[in-house]
Amino acid sequence: MEIQVRSGDTLEYYSQLFSIPLVLIVDSNSDRNVEQLRVGQTVHIPGYTISSHIIRHGDTISGLAKSYQLEQDALLLVNQSTDLSIGEKLLIPSRITQNIVDPKVHYDFTQLNLDIRALLEYYPFLQKRQIGNSVLNNPLYELQIGKGKRKIQINASFHANEWITTCILMQFLNDYLRALVDDQEISGVQALSLYDQSQLFAIPMVNPDGVDLVLNGPPKDLEKQLITLNNGLTDFSGWKANIRGVDLNKQFPANWEFEKKRKPTKPGPRDFLGLTPISEPETKAMAQSALREGFDRLLSLHTQGKEIYWGYEGLEPAESAALAQDFADASGYEAVQYVDSFVGYKDWFIQEFRRPGFTIELGFGQNPLPISQFDEIYTDMQPLLVRALK
Repeated sequence: MEIQVRSGDTLEYYSQLFSIPLVLIVDSNSDRNVEQLRVGQTVHIPGYTISSHIIRHGDTISGLAKSYQLEQDALLLVNQSTDLSIGEKLLIPSRITQNIVDPKVHYDFTQLNLDIRALLEYYPFLQKRQIGNSVLNNPLYELQIGKGKRKIQINASFHANEWITTCILMQFLNDYLRALVDDQEISGVQALSLYDQSQLFAIPMVNPDGVDLVLNGPPKDLEKQLITLNNGLTDFSGWKANIRGVDLNKQFPANWEFEKKRKPTKPGPRDFLGLTPISEPETKAMAQSALREGFDRLLSLHTQGKEIYWGYEGLEPAESAALAQDFADASGYEAVQYVDSFVGYKDWFIQEFRRPGFTIELGFGQNPLPISQFDEIYTDMQPLLVRALK
């Protein structure tokens, strides 16, 4: 919601008037000078939208404010040019009480774009950055929340048919943003304390081309080529790779030569490492993101198995064991230190930075997990993701 500054207004006053933490109003206006407000200047108020009321006979500002559970001055602020004439439209600032994200819809890249745009509109302290592009030139988005020194990356949909991980992460972002503007707890932790402690860098869809392939089928100009890569099958529900048939989570130089000997030697729906490490635009973007930010923790969301993988070749720091157990306690998942698998993003991150990295295998069953599992998975994941930010 946008309002226009009046004489004597301050951000502190807006914080009290709309019951929004001051820091979120300040951060929602980082693109403009709000240190000294000017009359007529536009200011973003997060967590609100505008509805309307047609003025009827007998309506008063005090009565309408009471009816809509608002301060009278909140109505006056957003209706500075309204004279309360019958039939005129009165603007009503309405606090957002419903989720913006609907994680149970057809969650392809188009839907992700729509939800990101809406979250940015209603929660403008959320920041968006494009960290790269996919093979088909779809942007790879990174969403940032928080002000603390600790940096945590959480990513989803490295694997195309694990797109439910994007739904989980986007739901978490929506719940976290709402808890912040409402100054509430999330999974028993005050949301603003997380905002002050940590910066969350969320990459909700590492493999947008692959997700769209699984959910929507192949693009017409690539249909013949992709069916060939898919072993002649027109059903792409088992596809994990990017659109070139390279498995993005088997692209990183962490025992790459060893793993190459026991994996497919040509592009296909899964497990092909590529011809060289970090050859794909998606993996280049992910590696550059980690190298640029130097994250303190990394969580990669995958499916399935209800397990938390946290070790790599003994290079993980001592704190990883305690964090993994904390995540296990929060989620009910099993913490597993080592598995016979290499070349993953988590493996490379631990090797490169000697910092805690985790692969979280969400849910249980056969990929792609059905959206009917969403509620159960999210119930397990929300407290784990909160603890990752503590």
